[in-house]
Amino acid sequence: MKLENEKCQNAVICALSGLVKAIKTEQNLKIDILVAVVIIVCGFVFKINNYEWIACIFSIGIMLFAELMNTAIETVVDMYTREKNEMAKRAKDISASAVLVLALNIAIVGGIIFIPKVFSLLIK
Repeated sequence: MKLENEKCQNAVICALSGLVKAIKTEQNLKIDILVAVVIIVCGFVFKINNYEWIACIFSIGIMLFAELMNTAIETVVDMYTREKNEMAKRAKDISASAVLVLALNIAIVGGIIFIPKVFSLLIK
């Protein structure tokens, strides 16, 4: 049992270490975190309902997940080759495009939630 706890603790420490490294080195992740904070603040300001909170929190989580996975893929590709390589470029471009598709989807969700609330505030 002790060995399992040590593995779990070590896994959590390793995961947190990776998160801290990514935050320190990845500009896009910093932007994503800033956007997440803005979304959360807007959620409180506009008093969004529980379903809207679920959509926002899920969107934030999946965006951070995608950005971290993109970073991991780019790191592995860079580890494999630093030279110009069409397959390496393809892998990195496809990984980045997955993040872009997700970001556009999340922007639509955010628009559906927040645009009517902003308009109703401006109309008052």
